[in-house]
Amino acid sequence: MNDTGSATPSVPTSTTQTSAASRARAILGGSAGNLVEWYDWFAYAAFSIYFAKVFFPEGDQTAQFMKTAAIFAVGFLARPVGAWLMGLYADRAGRRAALTLAVALMSVGSLIIALTPGFNEIGPAAPAILLAARILQGLSVGGEYGASATYMSEMAGKKRRGFWSSFQYVTLIMGQLVAALVLVILQATLTPAELSAWGWRVPFFIGAALAVIVFWIRAGLHESASFTAAKAAGAPRAETLSMFRDHPREALAIIGLTAAGSLAFYAYTTYMLKFLTNTTGFSKPMAGAVNLATLVGFMLIQPLFGWMSDKVGRRRMLIIAFGGGAILAWPIFSLVAKATDPVVAFLLIFAALVVQSAYTSISAVVKAELFPVHVRALGVALPYAIGNALFGGTAEYVALWFKNEGMESGFYLYLSGMMAIGCLIAWRLRDSRDHSLILED
Repeated sequence: MNDTGSATPSVPTSTTQTSAASRARAILGGSAGNLVEWYDWFAYAAFSIYFAKVFFPEGDQTAQFMKTAAIFAVGFLARPVGAWLMGLYADRAGRRAALTLAVALMSVGSLIIALTPGFNEIGPAAPAILLAARILQGLSVGGEYGASATYMSEMAGKKRRGFWSSFQYVTLIMGQLVAALVLVILQATLTPAELSAWGWRVPFFIGAALAVIVFWIRAGLHESASFTAAKAAGAPRAETLSMFRDHPREALAIIGLTAAGSLAFYAYTTYMLKFLTNTTGFSKPMAGAVNLATLVGFMLIQPLFGWMSDKVGRRRMLIIAFGGGAILAWPIFSLVAKATDPVVAFLLIFAALVVQSAYTSISAVVKAELFPVHVRALGVALPYAIGNALFGGTAEYVALWFKNEGMESGFYLYLSGMMAIGCLIAWRLRDSRDHSLILED
């Protein structure tokens, strides 16, 4: 993977420098929307324990949870479709148009969930509407990644591109934390009966309102100089088949890097919450506290690693992330499994996340720098969505399968092996900082 694929039509570099104010506004618009997208996405999972019986009154609690989880899974499957459609749209109509559409879809989806009557009022139509709303949200969050990663990378500026684009992951994690915070606040202010009756609708109203604010912010953003220059030069129309045909190595590299990176992210964040209770033996509140603390620390260090990539290059960072991840997976999980002190568990998990930050902080910019402007959003979004759905989305299931089969350490080896593959891919890549296809500053 030492070349950048087939030759593409040259696009003249814009001579107009983006002003500091416009750049800051662009980063704010891209990152704020990303936060809202992920807040709405995780709010469903956080509050499903309260609205499951509203939409699925039949059966016991476990059956109700399984049905809401099934709808969550369908939304997850909609993400690659959203990535494909929104990636094409972003490359044809513009980054700003795609960002605005993505947040509008999320707002509509959240509002539908907030307003939909329960099964007792409208019967089977209630879960059907919930499913439709979740598909809308899946399309939205699937399209958000490629559009925001491309836009923020193009608007960040060459010298600090790693630093500014790292805020995409900052806001991704922050969205998850805000959803958890809203849950904690509502649990402290409302009774369980009130939460089950109507309180669970509050976070979706909040999400819809925040999305409207971000829609207004994004509607006023400037289009990126990269897209504007490409349109002026008559760049080719983005096509799915041509993206894979002309840039197969880049597409496969992104699938591989995302597969390993997403697997590690979900292993050390969402699955680790269950691991701390099922294997380590911590109480649920203690496991939740450890998980929350690691997420906060993980979020705060992203800009530091993004800044480092501007200094030492992206390739070195990727090799550190995946090579270190391959070495640490087995000892980290083995030691956490035996931990009796929550502080020790926190330090171990956070150490693994520090290493992974060398990837997560630059995951957006690395992908964006690999593709020419006319297929950049599609090239970032679709391969990412494929790798994420196949390996990130299945991380928890695979880990629990290994545990259920009595060979829990098999998951440690699985994670280590995937990280080793990611390291090999990173080793074969040219440094995207030095060979970036984002021509404009």
